[in-house]
Amino acid sequence: MFSKETYQQRRIQLKNKVGKGVLLFLGNNEAPMNYPSNTYRYRQDSHFLYFFGLSLDRLAAVIDIDEDKEILFGDDYTIDDIIWMGDQPSIAELAARCGVAHTAAFAELAAYLQKAQQAGRTVHFLPPYRDDNKLLLHQLLQLPFEQLKSAASPEMIRAVVSLRECKSAEEIEEMEKVCNIGVEMHLSAMRGAKAGRMERELAGVAEGITLSYGSGVSFPVILSQNGETLHNHNHGQVLENGRMLLVDAGAEAVSGYSSDYTRTFPVSGKFTQKQREIYEIVLQANEETFTLAKPGVRYFDVHLNAYTVIARGLTALGLMKGNPEDAAKAGAPALFMPHGLGHMLGLDVHDMEDLGENYVGYDETIRRSPIFGHGSLRCAKTLKPGFIVTDEPGIYFIPKLIDIWEKEGRFAEYINYPKVREYIGFGGIRIEDDVLITETGCRLLGKPLPKKVADLEAVIGR
Repeated sequence: MFSKETYQQRRIQLKNKVGKGVLLFLGNNEAPMNYPSNTYRYRQDSHFLYFFGLSLDRLAAVIDIDEDKEILFGDDYTIDDIIWMGDQPSIAELAARCGVAHTAAFAELAAYLQKAQQAGRTVHFLPPYRDDNKLLLHQLLQLPFEQLKSAASPEMIRAVVSLRECKSAEEIEEMEKVCNIGVEMHLSAMRGAKAGRMERELAGVAEGITLSYGSGVSFPVILSQNGETLHNHNHGQVLENGRMLLVDAGAEAVSGYSSDYTRTFPVSGKFTQKQREIYEIVLQANEETFTLAKPGVRYFDVHLNAYTVIARGLTALGLMKGNPEDAAKAGAPALFMPHGLGHMLGLDVHDMEDLGENYVGYDETIRRSPIFGHGSLRCAKTLKPGFIVTDEPGIYFIPKLIDIWEKEGRFAEYINYPKVREYIGFGGIRIEDDVLITETGCRLLGKPLPKKVADLEAVIGR
């Protein structure tokens, strides 16, 4: 964790932004896999981490703005716990680490909140996403389950987003570290790719690297020769020459910060002409982002440029037709790239997505597009220094989507369906980097990860 002063300053800023009421934070608890004492890897709630830095279960916290008081709620470990876990810090010691002056038993939280409500004060909370905390909120605040999401505090959500969206120097340092772990993950997959090996072998090696240097993966590894399935977590195939392998994977640092990279490369180590032609279009879309992404630019416009590059490239190959700029604005390239250019990255791999994408990636200056593809963009708003976003264009040939669009005659003026059908079975290509917006432009985080054709072939080549 960072210094206690970091967390104290963050909480002061949050209090100033919200203004009044009681801010409630619920930490995450252990989650059993198949019986109570056999749990999944523990992961603290990211907002609790950001404002308190404590990565332990059975904790809650209150920032009472009206009374200018902060309280950490929790219970000291018993000797039964210590026998199995070793000696553990007391609640008072944990509070001191993050600069909180007051502590109380967890059971006292309900009475504290009830007293605040009875006094007519607002209890602010963030949208819950875990069932145990939904149940707890229901009990603490006497709210019906179906109202928990809608009753979350817009004032608190907006304040948290405004603080977390711009990363500090110490956060960027953590991001550099975890991006370097992500680079090593991908290099291991490139070096290990060989016909006859199982996909799960490479996925296992990549995940092992994250456990060696950090806290594990930031999301389940996507590693598949069926790259046309955007989030394919099946690792059951044998690698084959002639096929492309898409690897979308990232690491999580001990501090909780995440990385997220994607690379696509031929199993054989050599691109075919057809593969290279499609790959170079995606690479151009990826690289043009770095010339466009800077403070004051809407990320939607950068996304639209990626669509235009894809439309232009596919038109040159005969898969699309007509004016590429018009096709991009209309959303025709969504047949090949049905997702947005990128998302915010930080303590979450899709940073703050639990608060709602419309709070995180949109604001009063830009609303989500109703157009398929454009509407999938997770971050569209104006870029600021300190934003960390992903840059991940792709081209995919998804048979069922092609079938539906062709049957409906969608964008027939822009799409050459007979030519597109020649690519069914090609798979998909995505190239993703982690990008920090600086005062004057942007830069990549982490060590360089090969993405040019010659560089990939040099790493993978036999």
